[in-house]
Amino acid sequence: MAVDKEQEVKLQFLGEAQEYLDTIETGLIGIGTRGVDRQGIDGVLRAAHSIKGGAAMMGFHNLSHLAHRLEDFFKVLKVGRAQVDGDVESSLLSSVDRLRQVANLNRQGSDVDEAWLEENANPLIDYLRDRLGEPTQEDAAALLSEETGEDMTVLLFETEVEGCLQRLESVLENPDQPCLVEEFTITAQELGGLGEMLELKAFSSLCQSVIEHLEANPAQAKAIAQLALQEWRRSQAMVFVGQASAIPAQLNLATFNALPAQAEAIPAPKLDGAESFCKFEEFETLEDAALAADALESLEELEAIDYRSTDDFSQDAQDFLESLNSLAISTPVFEDNEQKTKDEKNLSSPTSPLKNGTNKTAGAAKSSVPPSFPVQTKATASEKVDENTIRVAVRQLDQLSNLFGELTIERNGLDLYLRRLRDLLRLLSQRVRSLEQSNFRLRTAYDKVATTQIANAPLVPQLSVGAVSSTTQDFDILEMDRYSELHLVSQEIMEAMVQIQEVTSDLQTNLEETERSARDLNRTSKLMQSNITQLRMRPIADLLGRFPRALREMELKYGKQVELKIRGGGTLIDRTILEALNDPLLHLFRNAFDHGIEDPATRRAAGKLEKGTIEIGAAYRGNQTVITIRDDGRGIELDKIRAKALKMGLDESDLKAATKNDLLELIFMPGFSTAEKVTDLSGRGVGMDVVRNNLKQIRGDIQVDTELGVGTTFTITVPFTLSVVRVLLVESGEMLLAFPTSSIEEMLRLRSEDILQTVGKEVLSWEGSMVPLIRLSQWFQFSRSHRIADTEAIPVIDDQTVLLIAQGEDFVGILVDRYWGEQEVTIRQVEGHLAMPPGFSGCTILGDGRVVPLVDAIALLRWIDNSDASQRSQGLVNALNAVESGSADAIQKSTILVVDDSINVRRFLALTLEKAGYRVEQAKDGQDALEKLKGGLVVQAVVSDIEMPRLDGYGFLAHVKSDPNCQQLPVIMLTSRSGEKHRQLAMNLGASAYFSKPFREPELLKTIEQLTQKPLALK
Repeated sequence: MAVDKEQEVKLQFLGEAQEYLDTIETGLIGIGTRGVDRQGIDGVLRAAHSIKGGAAMMGFHNLSHLAHRLEDFFKVLKVGRAQVDGDVESSLLSSVDRLRQVANLNRQGSDVDEAWLEENANPLIDYLRDRLGEPTQEDAAALLSEETGEDMTVLLFETEVEGCLQRLESVLENPDQPCLVEEFTITAQELGGLGEMLELKAFSSLCQSVIEHLEANPAQAKAIAQLALQEWRRSQAMVFVGQASAIPAQLNLATFNALPAQAEAIPAPKLDGAESFCKFEEFETLEDAALAADALESLEELEAIDYRSTDDFSQDAQDFLESLNSLAISTPVFEDNEQKTKDEKNLSSPTSPLKNGTNKTAGAAKSSVPPSFPVQTKATASEKVDENTIRVAVRQLDQLSNLFGELTIERNGLDLYLRRLRDLLRLLSQRVRSLEQSNFRLRTAYDKVATTQIANAPLVPQLSVGAVSSTTQDFDILEMDRYSELHLVSQEIMEAMVQIQEVTSDLQTNLEETERSARDLNRTSKLMQSNITQLRMRPIADLLGRFPRALREMELKYGKQVELKIRGGGTLIDRTILEALNDPLLHLFRNAFDHGIEDPATRRAAGKLEKGTIEIGAAYRGNQTVITIRDDGRGIELDKIRAKALKMGLDESDLKAATKNDLLELIFMPGFSTAEKVTDLSGRGVGMDVVRNNLKQIRGDIQVDTELGVGTTFTITVPFTLSVVRVLLVESGEMLLAFPTSSIEEMLRLRSEDILQTVGKEVLSWEGSMVPLIRLSQWFQFSRSHRIADTEAIPVIDDQTVLLIAQGEDFVGILVDRYWGEQEVTIRQVEGHLAMPPGFSGCTILGDGRVVPLVDAIALLRWIDNSDASQRSQGLVNALNAVESGSADAIQKSTILVVDDSINVRRFLALTLEKAGYRVEQAKDGQDALEKLKGGLVVQAVVSDIEMPRLDGYGFLAHVKSDPNCQQLPVIMLTSRSGEKHRQLAMNLGASAYFSKPFREPELLKTIEQLTQKPLALK
């Protein structure tokens, strides 16, 4: 258990190390041009110091060594002895990358070896040492004090010493701590070394005295520890009031000898420090005495601290973690960014620390005393962080989110059954009232019959003749009720009716209570959903924080000057969506730099500033997140798009008549590019079609707007969350469909007079404009209808309804048969080998168990536009698809899937195949390729490596050839294994061809052409 805890602590440190590396990287970006910011380099220096010390403590020696070397270079930068240019900046950033690689390996349980260091790290270190040099003793001395006059001794006692003492206090609270002597000995050594560095000989001697007493008297370790803590606290207070010379050099032996043999009998230490050192005759000046007097209140606060001696000690791993936190000269990590910024400012400029007698006026001395003693303030902050933050695995958050999705389905089911129960109870009440009326009519009829027959009925037979004659003289027979069997049955029915009414009333009351509980459950579950969603959220700044580094590298390499502006960096986005946005945003960012921003000379000639601007913004719009990437570059040249489309076989007259939006839509088609040459930024096998396809996987969309000479703006829209969504349930062709409310601008009840016919097309007259109208029943023919009326009551709108959907700046109306209501549902992905039809992105499960398709409105309209050849606005796209897929003269040929675990190999193969006119899809290993094929990816051939993680080429080949849907798919093996046994094994598994690296490009292309020209019988 202790080993697991220690490993957990180490992993936590490596996670924090990544944050420190991000801090270093951010601080280094741009120093080659703007120079070294002495204040900014402090954060970089502290981060490197934290990694160095923490890694050494955790046993990551290579990580500590590299961080130590970087720390030395940062010290040189801070003292300003070296000139920094772009090469130095790049080398420093590359060194940070090496640190990150080592940390990642440590997280995986491995480490680098000497050969790796010699090849990857040492050349960078040697270059930086030649350019910057090593820090000298004078540099180290200069770094001990700030130019602002701040006393480094006070600062270190506020941070380093305070952290150590807080850790020891927590140790003393657990008297069963098995490592008490070891913990205090290590701390005494650390504090003693700090005293030597600060030239506080008495303090170092005191620490050495503590070590000696612990070694000589292990049986009284608790007593010695408490006395040591008391003396260290007193020494700290002396430093704060400028009386470091009064620090005792030894533990008080008289007090030590007076202690009882059992440490448990020792009372909590009393910090009566005022009487021990605040004697006026011991101060050189009255001002020094005033300093001490003003600090008495703080000392009294120290005396009030409860140094409890309990019997629980923290585990060694927790002590190591606390030691790391106390030694790191940096601010704690807060979840709240504003709190983090605030605390960083407070640490970077502490509240007027006391100077060693430098302030010679009583008033100034008084103002120099910290307003609150740092012991209390630091402890409170530390406790707050420990109690309010916790690390949770993403897998557990995913499981929690999935469970909540199931809860949403069950909650919807409960609501549905409650509605049905309410309807049944209403029906029961109607039946009871009807039965009451029937019983009343029955009773009335019975009374009529009884009245006519009662006169003929005999008197009571038990009476004698004499009694009868005497009684009947004064008694009318009609005055006495007669009870027949029919009367008794009627009476029983009435009593049963009353009982049924009581039960109905009880049902009504209990149903109302159940509905109230259901409403409370819905409200609580929505709050729970909000909190779970917040747990999964990360600020988009986590993703965009990598862009300044990438921008700086591109600036240095391509000679452009670009300013990156980020708005809405705190906008929270679901972690899954954020990960999916990484590649699209990076691609758009590189495109903006490469295609958008001009070189300085071109911008100057156009009357622009030499430095271009790329602005990335994020904001919420309803239940969607909108991300914009805007540049002030040259814009997209529409003439180039026309020329490219003309080369690909499109009709020239259609191109001339095409609108701006028509032409811009072409850039999202596969294989379309206006790049004139292939560079590291362009022509890498990742086009705008891939960007759109990646966004479609998270139900996102992208639009583009441009103005020649002004710039280009890409607008990405993604949902707020992928797990739960509000939908409109509509019916079309007796099939229930779900439309996300985020895609619906307005919903209208259709009136026949609002439909107009224009050029054979139906349009809807809406608010003075003509909106194209699409009837879903004409586009989808469902082979299995579902009779909704058998299970539901009545629709909300039992008539034809129009859903208005925004498509750019225009609107499109989708006509459905009925509208059943709005509901919050959980999204489920359809698993299996069959791909979803166009326009559908998944499904949802209703409360009664019915599966309802989820419609992606934007993708649906795009598919309809592409399929409707009569619509000129999308005719170009349709024609382009026809040219690419059907024409023998088209540049674009078959689609090839390249499978390799090396991204560079994939890019090289993609470039080779694309030059030959093929469209290329990529997979990082066999498992990834298999998932894409099962997900509906259609390719004509596969080029695969053999040695790959997760699933190698042989395994992939075996799976493909065992799948009836892919048995005839040609698979070409391209590997560095040239042995005959490897070749024979691949051919036995069903490979179509086998090539060894390096391969001859003409032979590979010829083989692919031959294999893709054969007709495939793919199911």
